[in-house]
Amino acid sequence: MTRLRILTLSGSLRRDSFNTALLREAERLGAHHHFDHFDGLGRLPHFNEDEEHPAPPAVAELRRRVQEADAVLIATPEYNASIPGTLKNALDWLSRPAEDGGPALLLKPVGVVGASPGPFGTVRAQLALRQVLHKMNARVVQQPEFLLFQAHQQFDDDGRLPDGTAPQQLLSALIDALAQLATQDQPVGAV
Repeated sequence: MTRLRILTLSGSLRRDSFNTALLREAERLGAHHHFDHFDGLGRLPHFNEDEEHPAPPAVAELRRRVQEADAVLIATPEYNASIPGTLKNALDWLSRPAEDGGPALLLKPVGVVGASPGPFGTVRAQLALRQVLHKMNARVVQQPEFLLFQAHQQFDDDGRLPDGTAPQQLLSALIDALAQLATQDQPVGAV
């Protein structure tokens, strides 16, 4: 299997975030890949077209790391039936052309996951996130979908999904699907 460079983004800024734990679990399950976790969403300034060129340093770093990655894995919590503002802000920055090229997520393979203590996981947030990624022309993993509900009961004391559980198997399948998407030829007519 090809060793890929996967950039991970957690939409949560919380220190003990279930979504950040989910990304650590993805890294453990996909240990044959190289994972690069960007933890600077909180450092990104609010998107402002007047400050696009040159891009603020934190934005330039995020763009560079997205461009260097073979794929991106985004974990989103659900806030008020949608994605957190910090994640949307990052996507707004990434949707804009950079000085050295087009939008960073253009045709980039992206996997979407999410964890929530609620009974429905992050179904509405993931729907909103997929809509934004579709508009940005990212190549999003369609199946499997990964929604971790009642996350506070799913992780063990070490912050891991127990071995052999359905959530762990589904997360592993999503990582495999992301890797498969990243190693496929780009669609016909791709820029």
